[in-house]
Amino acid sequence: MARTSARDRKRFNWWRTIAIAFAIALHAGIIIMLLAPAAPPQAKEKQQKSVTVTFIPPPPPPPPPPPPPPEPPKQPPPKEIKIQKPPPMPPPPAPPPPQQQTVMSTPAAPPRPPAPPPPPADVQASIDISYKNRNPPNYPIQAMRQGHQGMVILDITVNAAGEVTNVTVEKSSGYRELDRAAEEAARKWKFNPGVHAGKAAGGVVRVPVNFSLQGVM
Repeated sequence: MARTSARDRKRFNWWRTIAIAFAIALHAGIIIMLLAPAAPPQAKEKQQKSVTVTFIPPPPPPPPPPPPPPEPPKQPPPKEIKIQKPPPMPPPPAPPPPQQQTVMSTPAAPPRPPAPPPPPADVQASIDISYKNRNPPNYPIQAMRQGHQGMVILDITVNAAGEVTNVTVEKSSGYRELDRAAEEAARKWKFNPGVHAGKAAGGVVRVPVNFSLQGVM
């Protein structure tokens, strides 16, 4: 076996040489491809765009500012008025020494005037009840037959002498004949005049007149 190995070593192996050469060539090609610069990419054609430029005229210049107002004329400073102080007044004379007053020398106080009387109270006009009772209104016969009854309220105006000047019906009884009989009787009555500021005065007196059939029929 030793002889065969030595003989094989002396013989030239072509296949091994071809394989080694192919491997070297392959590696060399790979190295060349790695070292070669990459082809620059084709630059894209730039599209030319048309731009329209419009010239805008500049705005007109602003108007010049108005001139400043003229300065007002300077007024002269006011004149100083010197106030002269009046001369000092002489001191007042010393009062006389007080004199000792006795009871006899002191005058008596005047008597107080009497208090005025209170103003007279105002009194409203009123009816003379006794005179009214002596002159009652006449009950209308027709109203009695028909059974009419009710109360009449009269507003009677009197003067300062107590005389009747006007009669009005404030509230009706509901029957015209009863209202008329009350008005006719009121014009014959006597009234007490009112008092205002101490003097007789007239006024308006409200008087109820009742027409009732109780005790009449």
